[in-house]
Amino acid sequence: MKLENGSLAEWIEYVDDIVWGPCMLFLLLGTGVYLMIRLRFLPLRNLRYALLCTIGKEKKDSSEKTQTDGKGVSSFSALTTELAATIGTGNIVGVSTAMVLGGPGALFWMMIAGIFGMATKLVESMLSVKYRSRNEAKEYVGGPMYTLSKALPNARLGKMLGMAFAVFAILASFGMGNMTQSNSISETVNVSFGIAKHHTGLVITIITILAVIGGIATIANVTKILVPVMGIVYMVGTLLVIVNQLHNIPSGIMQIVGMAFCPQAVGGGVCGQICVSVMESVRWGVSRGIFSNEAGLGAGGISAASACTDDYIKQGYISMTSVFLDTMVICLVTGLAIAASGLLGTVDEYGCLLTGTTLVIEVFKMSLGSAGATFISICIILFAFATIVGWAYQGERAFEFLFGRKYCMIYRLGYSLITFVGAVCSLQLVWDFSDICNALMAVPNLICVLWLSGKACKEITEYEKR
Repeated sequence: MKLENGSLAEWIEYVDDIVWGPCMLFLLLGTGVYLMIRLRFLPLRNLRYALLCTIGKEKKDSSEKTQTDGKGVSSFSALTTELAATIGTGNIVGVSTAMVLGGPGALFWMMIAGIFGMATKLVESMLSVKYRSRNEAKEYVGGPMYTLSKALPNARLGKMLGMAFAVFAILASFGMGNMTQSNSISETVNVSFGIAKHHTGLVITIITILAVIGGIATIANVTKILVPVMGIVYMVGTLLVIVNQLHNIPSGIMQIVGMAFCPQAVGGGVCGQICVSVMESVRWGVSRGIFSNEAGLGAGGISAASACTDDYIKQGYISMTSVFLDTMVICLVTGLAIAASGLLGTVDEYGCLLTGTTLVIEVFKMSLGSAGATFISICIILFAFATIVGWAYQGERAFEFLFGRKYCMIYRLGYSLITFVGAVCSLQLVWDFSDICNALMAVPNLICVLWLSGKACKEITEYEKR
C-alpha cells in the first residue's frame, strides 16, 4: 500500500495492522502464559470453583462478607454485565471470519487464547475490585484506571496511564462497543427482513436510551435476564446444527487440529480449499479470541468492580468465567457448527469465499432451513444489543474517571444517540479505529497487570490455602 497519497481510511487501516501485529499478540498471549505459570495453573484447577461461585453454589468462607453499605450489584449481575460487553457479534461473525482468513486451525488457537486469557482476566479483575473507590453516590467504581492511579509506586505515572486507559476506553465504547454493533443489527435486519436501516436505527436508539439512562442498576437488570436467555437459546440452536451434521464432526476436528500446526495446509473435505500458513492461523485465532473475550484489554474489570463484595479474589474468579463461557463454550460450538457444515471454504456465485454473517446464515439455513436463517439473524441482533448495553456502563465509568459523575448523563445521552449514527453508516473506518483503541487500551492495562503481578499472584496463591 502506498501511503504517501493514501486516504485517511488507508492510514488507519495501516496503523491497525501495525498495532495488532505479532508484538501485540505476543504481549497479550505471553502475559496470559506468564501469569498461568506463575499461578501454577490455579485458573484451570479452580475453574469448577469459579463456576460454582457464579451460580452461588460454592462452599462459603466464614470470613467472606457482602458489602451492604454502598450501592452496587450482585456478583452475578456484575458478571452478566461483563458478559454482555464481551458476548457479541465476535462470537458468531468473528469466529466465521477467523476460520476463513486463518483456516479451521484458527479455532484451535482461539481456544488456546481463551485458556491463558483466564489467568489474565483473573488478575486484572481482582486488582480492579481491590483498588476500586466509591463516587459521590456511594457507588462502586473501579477498573484499570483506578488501579493504575492508586497502586503504582509512581503516582504521577500511574495517573497518566490511568487517564490514557480511560480515553481509549471511551473511544472504544463509542466504536467497538456501540457503532459497530448497531451497524451489525441494522445490516442483519435489512438483509433478513428487508427493513430500512434508518428505521432500525431509530428503534435501537430508543431501546438503548431506556436501557442505559438509569445507570448500572438498570443495565444490570437488563443483562441478568438477556445474557443467560440469549446464551441458552443460541447454544440449543447451534447444537441442533452440530447434531444434524454429526457425521462431519470427526473430519472437521481433524482439519481444525491439523491446520493449527501444519506450516502449509490445504483444507479438503468439509473445509473446502482454504490454504493458510501456521502464522496466519495463529494470528487470526489469537486476535479474534482476544477480541471476543477481551482478556488483557482491561474493560471487564470495570464491570467486576461494581459487585457488592469485599472478597476481591473470589470476584476475580467469577469474572474469569466470562472468558471460559465466551470463548471456550460459545465460540467453540460456533466453530464446530461451521466446520461440520461443509460450507467452510465454499464460494458464492461471484467466486468469493463465503465469510462473516453470510457464511453463518448459510450454515444455519442448510441445517435448519429458512427458520435457521431467521434464528441466527435474531441471535446476532440480541448479541449485538447486549454488547451495546454492557459497553455503556464500562464507557461511562471511564468517562466518570476523567470528568466526574455529574456529567455522566451527557455520556449516556451521547452514547445512545450515536447508536443511530452507527446503524446508518458504513463503518469500516470506525471498525479499524476501534481496533486501534482496543490495542492502545491494552497497553496501560498490561503494564498494570505485569507490574503488580508478583503481589497479585501471591495473594491468589495464599487464598488457595483457605
